[in-house]
Amino acid sequence: MTPASTSHLVIIPSYNPGPKVLDTVRSARAQWSPVWVVVDGSTDGSAEQLQALAAGDEGLRIIVLPENRGKGSAVLEGITQAAAAGFTHALTMDSDGQHPADLIPAFMAASQARPETMVLGKPVFAADAPALRVNGRKVSNGWANLETLWMGIGDSLYGFRVYPIQPLQRVMLANHWMRRFDFDPEAVVRLCWAGVKPVNIDAPVRYFRPDEGGVSHFRYLRDNSLLTWMHTRLFLGFLIRLPILLARKLTV
Repeated sequence: MTPASTSHLVIIPSYNPGPKVLDTVRSARAQWSPVWVVVDGSTDGSAEQLQALAAGDEGLRIIVLPENRGKGSAVLEGITQAAAAGFTHALTMDSDGQHPADLIPAFMAASQARPETMVLGKPVFAADAPALRVNGRKVSNGWANLETLWMGIGDSLYGFRVYPIQPLQRVMLANHWMRRFDFDPEAVVRLCWAGVKPVNIDAPVRYFRPDEGGVSHFRYLRDNSLLTWMHTRLFLGFLIRLPILLARKLTV
C-alpha cells in the first residue's frame, strides 16, 4: 500500500453510481492514500455501503451530502475540506469504474513534478465506445481550445485529472457556475485563464453497458443544453480576456 500522502489525495464524487462503486473505491485505495468519496445525495444505498467499507480503512473517508447538488458542488465540498486539512492537490475520478485507477500513481507523480500545472487525462477509447459520446465531445474540445487560445487542453470533458486545489477553489468561489455537469470543461477553461497550464497524459476510458453494471446520468438534451449555455458564457468571457490572453501567448 502506498504511504499516505500529505499533499495529494483522491476525491471521488459519487451519485447513485451503481454496483461498480465499491470496486472503484477499492481499486483507488490499492493505488493511493488517502481517498475521499463525496456522496452527492445518493438514494441507492451506496452511502451506507461505502461507510461500512471505510469503517475498516483509515485511508478512506466518506463525506455524505444531504441532497444532490451536482458533480461540481461535490468536488467543491471535497477540495474545501481537503484544503482545510492541508492538502494542495486533488485527483478527481468517477465512481462508476470508467476511469483507470491503476494510473493514479503516474498522474500524481506528474503533478508532484510540476505542481503549478493541472494534469489532464486524455481519453483513449475502446472500439465499442458509443460513437455519439466519442464524436460529441469534439465540439466541446474545439470550443475549449478556442476559448483558451489553444493553451493545450487535450480533452475538456474527461474527469480523470489532478487539480491544484487553491486555484480551482478560487475560480469556483468567484462564480456560481461549474456546479453540475458543466464542471469539468469549465474548470479547465477558467484555470487556463488563471494561468494554470495543462499537462496531458493518455488514459483509457471504458463505457459499461447496463448489463455490465454501467450507470449513466447523461441526458442528451438537458446536458447538451447546459454545455451550449456554458460555452456561450465562456466565449463572452474569452472576448473580454482576449487582449490578456494574446499578450500572454506572445510572451511565451
